[in-house]
Amino acid sequence: MLGTAGIGRMDERRFPLGVLNNVLGGGMSSRLFQEIREKRGLAYSVYSYGSQYAEAGLFGVYAGCAPGKVEEVLDLTRAELARVAADGITAEELARGKGMVKGSYVLGLEDTGSRMSRLAKSEMLYGDLMPVDELLARVDRVTLDEVNGVAADLLATPMSLAVVGPFDDSAFA
Repeated sequence: MLGTAGIGRMDERRFPLGVLNNVLGGGMSSRLFQEIREKRGLAYSVYSYGSQYAEAGLFGVYAGCAPGKVEEVLDLTRAELARVAADGITAEELARGKGMVKGSYVLGLEDTGSRMSRLAKSEMLYGDLMPVDELLARVDRVTLDEVNGVAADLLATPMSLAVVGPFDDSAFA
């Protein structure tokens, strides 16, 4: 697990971060999944995620791999994070990321439990229920500059590492 400070739940950058997350490690077409799992077969699971809290947040990348592959997976992950921080994402990735975010929201409306959870979360955390059409429109308005700005802000910062496995305490010092 590699992670850094993220953004709070009221930060308007949560929408660009959602798009960035999908491009970077949010699904099977994401950069990390394609490079680490599909092309190289180094991990059985690899993904990124963002969590927003009242005044802070986190952004993390998880990879589950064999102990002998940890260093290579870490090197590839750090290289991809640095590349996205420096160069950003492409217009094509922006469109795909937006589509994935919107599709996820809409699919979440298919299940009664998910709908009720969305209503409760909106009321408790935001004090307001953003209509689905407005939510989808907000994602549509995310720009390439916004996503690349969030990437530069978050991914170029120092990251913390947590590793579980048969390693000495000094293995990743």
